[in-house]
Amino acid sequence: MRHDPLDRREFLVLSSAGLLAAGAARAVAGAEASPFEPKIEAGLAWYDVEAWGVEGRGWTETERYFDRLPAKAKGVVRDAVWNLSRHSAGMCARFRTEASAIWARYELLSANLAMPHMPATGVSGLDLYARNDRGAWRWLQVVRPTSQKIKAKMASGIAPGKRAYTLYLPLYNGVESLEIGVPAGAAFEPVAPRSAKPLVYYGTSIAHGACASRPGMAFPAILGRRLDLPVLNFGFSGNGRMEPEVGALLGELDARVYCIDCLPNMQGPEVARRAEPLVRQLRGARPEVPIVLIEDRTYTNTPFLPSRRARHTASRAALKAAYDRLLSQGVKGLHYVEGEHLLGDDGEAATDGSHPSDLGMMRMADALEPILRPLVAG
Repeated sequence: MRHDPLDRREFLVLSSAGLLAAGAARAVAGAEASPFEPKIEAGLAWYDVEAWGVEGRGWTETERYFDRLPAKAKGVVRDAVWNLSRHSAGMCARFRTEASAIWARYELLSANLAMPHMPATGVSGLDLYARNDRGAWRWLQVVRPTSQKIKAKMASGIAPGKRAYTLYLPLYNGVESLEIGVPAGAAFEPVAPRSAKPLVYYGTSIAHGACASRPGMAFPAILGRRLDLPVLNFGFSGNGRMEPEVGALLGELDARVYCIDCLPNMQGPEVARRAEPLVRQLRGARPEVPIVLIEDRTYTNTPFLPSRRARHTASRAALKAAYDRLLSQGVKGLHYVEGEHLLGDDGEAATDGSHPSDLGMMRMADALEPILRPLVAG
């Protein structure tokens, strides 16, 4: 039974998947091969995800296929932002198969597979989810990378039946190439990126995915599953600073909702200078799209470090003042999220006091979902 809606673009891709069965006959006849035809190697059929596309890309004109910003952004945004945009955070590949085993073969941009506070599974791994017979997404397996080039059996002994899968790409590494493998002869249907307007999330290392143990546990990915919506992740570690160069790019996107979550990388005076111009920039580009301003999460060790409390107080006051000023000037479609309780109140939801653990990621999704759900529905 199909639970997810079938849009026109997806229908065309699934229809073209019928070419797979006819591929061998066309090859014998000398016809041009379909881009959906697999490479058969050692009993496995390998499908290149670029043939049907990954979800989570905002532009097609990119320097590398798996970049998050367009090629024209190079030299316009700061180098740090550009370099971080090469990470594939937020991207996912979607497909259906009846295969009892699923493989992955991919090459990473960087040989730095892990970070001191974040495992290789989150930094550089692939994270596989399957849709169950109730229509819910459930985790199946994560790739544990040990080198820059990886060939891995993600799962085997999978229960019989054709089902939908979502494969999340690495959070803090880039991808050079990615193929999905199944036993030769197993039915495989590429699923195109959804055409629905996306949730566009601009933020810091936390939105980028630090420190989720695997890509599907980053809170933007959790929100994407819960809201059944594409998400474009523009978390830039240490560099989410409400910059107009980034704002201009975001304004090009036909978003369902804009989320602005940059306070963890900003001090009060900088927030005061940049928050209002960024909102006006987005509102000028997209007059009807809701804009959600989100305060910084509270450091989990704030009770013992007064300087951190002072930072929260100053940056939040600046953001709230900008929000109130914009409302008083008649700017519509603005929403505000307080940050004090985003990670809960027990101090247990961060790896290092700042970056959420999986628990913290889940709590952030829990806090944001009820605010975003009516906005995306609208």
